[in-house]
Amino acid sequence: MSRSVNMLEAKTNLSRLVEAVESGEEGQIIIARNGKPAARLVPIGETPARKIRLGLAAGKYPVMTQEEFDADNEEIWRELEQKPLAPADGK
Repeated sequence: MSRSVNMLEAKTNLSRLVEAVESGEEGQIIIARNGKPAARLVPIGETPARKIRLGLAAGKYPVMTQEEFDADNEEIWRELEQKPLAPADGK
């Protein structure tokens, strides 16, 4: 069940409106400003635990040793030294 109230009524009766939503008497209460819906007062239920998906990239990249991973570090460093990421004048 849904009920709509204007801003003045919501300010005047906020405690009662919250109680009505908490108790389940009202499923939600729409608060209107100048006749247009502006906010929704709803009960806070228990937030479901967020599902964590592990292993999304499994099998997409080759397995490599630390030495293989670091093999190109010197080349990358030389490239960065030759071509700065930002202009020298700071603009």
